Amino acid sequence: MRRHLLADGRNLAWRQQGSGAPLVLLHGWSMSSAVFGEVLPLLGARRLALAPDLRGHGDSSPGPGYALDDFAADLEGWLLASGHRQIDLLGWSLGGQVAIRLARRRRIEVRALLLVATTPKFVAAGDWPHGLPAGQVRVMARDLVRAYAKTQGDFFQLQFAGEAIPRQRLREIVSFAVRGGKLAPVEVALAALETLKEGDLRPELTELPCPVLVQQGELDRITLPGAAAALAATSARGLLELLPERGHAPFLSAPQQSVETWEAFLS
Repeated sequence: MRRHLLADGRNLAWRQQGSGAPLVLLHGWSMSSAVFGEVLPLLGARRLALAPDLRGHGDSSPGPGYALDDFAADLEGWLLASGHRQIDLLGWSLGGQVAIRLARRRRIEVRALLLVATTPKFVAAGDWPHGLPAGQVRVMARDLVRAYAKTQGDFFQLQFAGEAIPRQRLREIVSFAVRGGKLAPVEVALAALETLKEGDLRPELTELPCPVLVQQGELDRITLPGAAAALAATSARGLLELLPERGHAPFLSAPQQSVETWEAFLS
């Protein structure tokens, strides 16, 4: 892990592979950059692949807030200090929402945006049927407090629900994606879940300044396929790729296929 000292004295940690044009990859809720352990070397063969830990996640320092702007501000400080003012950007799940906000803030020029299993609004509403019921999210927050390890384990399994993945392959994924990093502490997980519960990025989608590829597993039960379709349709330059027989983490289920799709879009 590499570390950058932010202006307020906190650390931002990241993993790095390759050289050339930078692609920044943002992980999802409560996870870390370890989830990209298999795809980083594949991407690094053709470009500079950078995978930071969001604040309070992995090896990055906690912070006083966990709103999308808080995550984005840390990333801006790190990227600007590193001389990366122009990037390609990939975000998965919560990382996709952070990526949308980072692109919208425009302190960093985002040339292309890849959104994997990303929803502009996590919780359902009267005008938004493509989210999870608010009650389900409240129960998840309660369960995190009561039985953190079990709730995290159940959530991890849900990411692959319906997929035909051999048990040995799931063990491999757990080995590098979970045990290879650090899960967020319960207080960080709860704060980031609250950000997901309250957020609504729909008004921002028409103002995204770059081409957007939305990659979505058809079996995803966390960020729903209808949300991905709406996201792509609303973005001014959006494309949608629906993946049959894939769930919430297609780059874990099929890393080589995912990287090939990303490279085709970026080229």
